[in-house]
Amino acid sequence: MGQTDAVKPRKKSAIPGVTIKQFVEVIPKGCSTPDFERKPITLTLQEGKNAMFRAVVKGQPPPKVIWKRSKEEMNNPDKYQMSFNGITNEFILQINKLTAEDTDLYHCSAVNEYGEAACTAGLKVIQGRTDLKKELQDFRKMLRKRTPLPAQKKEVDMEQVWQLLLNADRKDYEKICLKHGIVDFRGMLRKLQQMKKDREDKQQQYIYSVTNLKHIKVNKEGNATFHLEMDLKNPESRIYLYKDGQLINYGFNDDKVKHCLRQAGKKYNFTINHLQLEDAGVYQIKVEDVDVFSTELETDSIPVGFRHLLSEVHCHEQGNAIFECSLYSPCYDAVWLYRKHPIEESDKYKISISPDGLTHQLVIKNTQLTDEGTYTLDIRICSSSAWLEVERLGNQKHLKSTGTGKDGQYGSNQDGSGELYGSSMDVDWRHGSLGQDGLTGRVGKDGRMEKKSHCHFDKGLSDVSAQKGKPDVLSCSLSNDQLTVFLGHQRLISLAGYNFHAILWQGVSSFCPTFLWLRVRVLCGGAPVSTALLEKLMKEPVIVKAGQNAMVKIPFEGRKPVRATWLRDGDELLNDARIHIDKADNFTRLSISSTNRKDCGDYKVKLKNDSGTLEASLKLEVIDKPQKPIGPIEVVDSSTTGITIQWKPPKDDGGTPVQNYIIERQQVGRKTWVTLGETSRNNSTFTTNKVGQDKSYRFRVRAVNAEGKSKALESDEVMAATKAFPGPPAPPQFVSANKESITLSWAAPPKTGNSRILGYIVEKRKKGSNIWTPITDLPITDRKWMVTDLKEGLQYEFRVAAVNAAGAGEASAPSDAVFARDPMKPPGRVRDLKVTNTDYTSITLFWMKPDSKEGGSAKGYKVEKRSSDSLKWTHCNTVPIGLTTCTVKGLQAREMYFLRVRAINEGGLGEAVALDTCIQAAPPIVSPKFLRDDTMKNFMIIKAGSCIRMHMPFEASPTPEVIWLKDGLPLPSRAIVSTRDGLSQLLIPSAEFSDSGLYTIILQNHWGKKESFSFQVQVADIPQSPGPILLQEKVLNTVTVIWEPSPTEKWESNLYYVVMKCDSNKGSWQVVGDLIYTNKFTITKLIPGRGYYFRVVAKNYMGTSDPSETAQPWIMQKEKDEFKVRLPKYRRVNQNMPPRFLVQLKPHVVTTAYDCHMSCAVSGYPKPKITWYKDGRNLSEDPTFFSTNDFGVCCLVIPGVTKRDEGEYKVEATNELGHAVSKAIVACIEPITSGWARAYLFRKRHLVLI
Repeated sequence: MGQTDAVKPRKKSAIPGVTIKQFVEVIPKGCSTPDFERKPITLTLQEGKNAMFRAVVKGQPPPKVIWKRSKEEMNNPDKYQMSFNGITNEFILQINKLTAEDTDLYHCSAVNEYGEAACTAGLKVIQGRTDLKKELQDFRKMLRKRTPLPAQKKEVDMEQVWQLLLNADRKDYEKICLKHGIVDFRGMLRKLQQMKKDREDKQQQYIYSVTNLKHIKVNKEGNATFHLEMDLKNPESRIYLYKDGQLINYGFNDDKVKHCLRQAGKKYNFTINHLQLEDAGVYQIKVEDVDVFSTELETDSIPVGFRHLLSEVHCHEQGNAIFECSLYSPCYDAVWLYRKHPIEESDKYKISISPDGLTHQLVIKNTQLTDEGTYTLDIRICSSSAWLEVERLGNQKHLKSTGTGKDGQYGSNQDGSGELYGSSMDVDWRHGSLGQDGLTGRVGKDGRMEKKSHCHFDKGLSDVSAQKGKPDVLSCSLSNDQLTVFLGHQRLISLAGYNFHAILWQGVSSFCPTFLWLRVRVLCGGAPVSTALLEKLMKEPVIVKAGQNAMVKIPFEGRKPVRATWLRDGDELLNDARIHIDKADNFTRLSISSTNRKDCGDYKVKLKNDSGTLEASLKLEVIDKPQKPIGPIEVVDSSTTGITIQWKPPKDDGGTPVQNYIIERQQVGRKTWVTLGETSRNNSTFTTNKVGQDKSYRFRVRAVNAEGKSKALESDEVMAATKAFPGPPAPPQFVSANKESITLSWAAPPKTGNSRILGYIVEKRKKGSNIWTPITDLPITDRKWMVTDLKEGLQYEFRVAAVNAAGAGEASAPSDAVFARDPMKPPGRVRDLKVTNTDYTSITLFWMKPDSKEGGSAKGYKVEKRSSDSLKWTHCNTVPIGLTTCTVKGLQAREMYFLRVRAINEGGLGEAVALDTCIQAAPPIVSPKFLRDDTMKNFMIIKAGSCIRMHMPFEASPTPEVIWLKDGLPLPSRAIVSTRDGLSQLLIPSAEFSDSGLYTIILQNHWGKKESFSFQVQVADIPQSPGPILLQEKVLNTVTVIWEPSPTEKWESNLYYVVMKCDSNKGSWQVVGDLIYTNKFTITKLIPGRGYYFRVVAKNYMGTSDPSETAQPWIMQKEKDEFKVRLPKYRRVNQNMPPRFLVQLKPHVVTTAYDCHMSCAVSGYPKPKITWYKDGRNLSEDPTFFSTNDFGVCCLVIPGVTKRDEGEYKVEATNELGHAVSKAIVACIEPITSGWARAYLFRKRHLVLI
């Protein structure tokens, strides 16, 4: 009501008292409406103190928290201080210097764009001194000294005494004899000897052996145990337990019974639970009719417990609750617990102990709904618990005001007076709905209608101090005589007079003071309503079967318009697919179709008009079949003769009690299920002997109530095999350790055998020892144990073995060693925390160890971080680090972070130390710089088709722009460039001759700083074969080899040729010309008459081409005998000609330290003179140069070229007829690879041959 259509109310918050409104239809994924994780609580404080409300909220996006109060605005910043605690995530409202005017209702709301969550908390300021102190003083006067009743001495049969002596140790003989009046010690020994012989003869009928007898012992839990190991001849032999000669019934493996037997193999453990003084006596074990073992439980060994246990306490909100109990013996170190948390005396709790230490009292002041729960008094040996129920103020709907008087009553005035409500009603109860005659009142918890009236208290109740066992009177005065008085929910007396009313309290109890609630029912101007009908309305709920429809119709009368609202469990009901609400001028109706168990609950209808408000309550119960029993089905025992299973009752019985359980069985491999039998509703264990050896079965259990059967709970496969031992558990873990005890915990073993685990055997040993010692005589049923009997300062190891019906299984691996010593103090603060390095994804911290004077020594450190836009700290390392430095990784680039470090040791975490400022995840500024190494070369020769790959490591921060160029231009599209993490790589997958050139890489940052590096790349390949060979014989006994140039010569400047010959008589090839840069070569010294083959190959730095050969041998003709021929005279031809160059000099690029060979061909007659010049200087007399002239082929060799040999070289040919000149340039480069050296040696060797 009062909400717009755009606001969608949420069904219910997880925190009671919180209402949530939703502003949008659909909430995006990852977002949510606000809600409270912890809401502020109502406070009652004295005047002058400070009040502090705390709230913890959640929601995405994080909501904004707003504080308000009902009466006035909170504009005074000195009075109202609002803050947020980032460590605890609490929003805090602090109200300073409280006055009576601060008593009010305070509102807290959390709002984001998707919704709003709101709740309220009350603040009550008490003026002056409260009456609580007086109440406590009065209560202390009621405490009286009490002494425990002396235990009555029991008479023990002497036959039982002799049985005790038979099983007692010799050292205990004297004590037993003195206790029971046996004075003839020697006679006692003779009699015992004879009795032992007789007993052994009798035991041989049923028992092979009896060993390891352990007499009765009492543990800290107040239970007594004794056990023995017994090998029975017949496992079916009956075992009896007697106490003082009387047969005792005992249970098997059930801690809920008084006497319990647990059997693990041959070991029999008897337990007496919840010891009382009457449990003292002599206990005997018999097999059939033969005595086996006797032991005595003495009265002095029984821990004294509670004479009067704590009982449940009911209290109204803002009242005082008192728990009290009494003991048999004094105890001054008892501890009060609330939900297992210790309670200390404070403004909230008052703890008192009587001078004799027998009576203990806890007073809870100003109770709130959050104080409900279990309160426990722990006296070390045992404990007692009781429940506190706090009744909400709003439930006292008889009073107009919700104030609290000093005596715990509800009223509007200080004396407890206030207005009362009353009315009458007429209700018809039919078919699960309210009748048609109408509802004209308000129904309270007791089923009575209430309506506003002008009746009120003239005088309220006041405190009364009464003596135990004597009567006393409570009285009050009312303004109307049509009244009925009730105490609690019971009508006590009729009225005595018109306006003065008294309650006679017969026999006041001293157990605790009682706060009385006086409830008055007023009938104004009408006949009384039928009490039976009203009680039927409240006590008999509307019962509907699941799947049927439920309808409740409430007629009413009153001034129109009347607004009707239906609620279920405090939440407003709205129309949906199943729920429909009809509203008319004189009735309202609630219809629920296809009901289910979720529709059960307390329903309420609120009627409101301008004159007032009415409420009516009813309860709807939907009955259905029960849910299936709670699993899993546990195998209690499994053997070749039978299987015992156990389960838990269903969580929901369907609204009607479970009548019985049906057990079915299926053999694995078959499809049919066979019904084995039924058990009562109180029995959740079933045993069947209809099994076959080594066969596997499945079991299922169904719960049955009046409505039918539940779904089946099915078990895993169970094999009817011989008993198997359980597997080893995991090594035990340490919960806590001190110099007196070590607390262990462990998990159940993964393999339990074919029966359930009955307990665990825990063993200990000193570190370095091989001897394991059990810490208890009996298996431990829990998976947690506190080990005592330790020596301070020693290290201990522990292991655990599981026990089932077959016996003890394999022990676990040993635990880690732990010292028996008190916990260490937490370490102090780390020192000198600073940042040593940063980058885009990490920040490196360094700190110094804490000062040893501030706490314990640090065993490790934990680093925490949070971003600048978050208040939540997160751990950077899951395991404490041992170093004083840490690199926090996984950060967002350029984000701001807060970092802190805290030391840790066995004593806990030390105080956190944070950096003074937030740190940005970015590296420091570093100018671009190449990290040159041996892999970076200035010159590279790459074989064509191979990959060109160049790695260029660099450092720079921030990451610079990387630019690659070839001959000053962008790279070709085939080039692939990748840059990452300070490394840039150039990759050309398949090199071509066009890829030769000068490559440059440039690093440039945002501030214009540059760094560059260049390198030369030459792409080469094995040359192609020269063309066909042509042979010419121009001179006797010589041949000139001429060939077509290799195609590689077009793009290869360092190509040369090698000419080889092969004598047909010898068959081997011989190099006759090397380093030939022309396409012809003259071979001399040939033998006439022999056949020669010639071969030409092209060479460069990459290798040798395939040869080009002559197909037919070349044969030089033999000279014949001289014969003379007379020839006519002729004139000689003039052969004179000036010099001319047939082959010009070529420019050369030579590697430093290598030889340079320059050649040319010249012709002329007479033979020209050859002169070499360098930069105009004649080289003829220079010994560093070597020149030759063979038949016009002129060569100049420059050995070991250096930079000084660079320049212009000229060769001049002169004769009488003229001269000719040829020039060429020689350039020198640095050596780059070892291939150059090999080429140099190769050329030098062949030059010598030439």
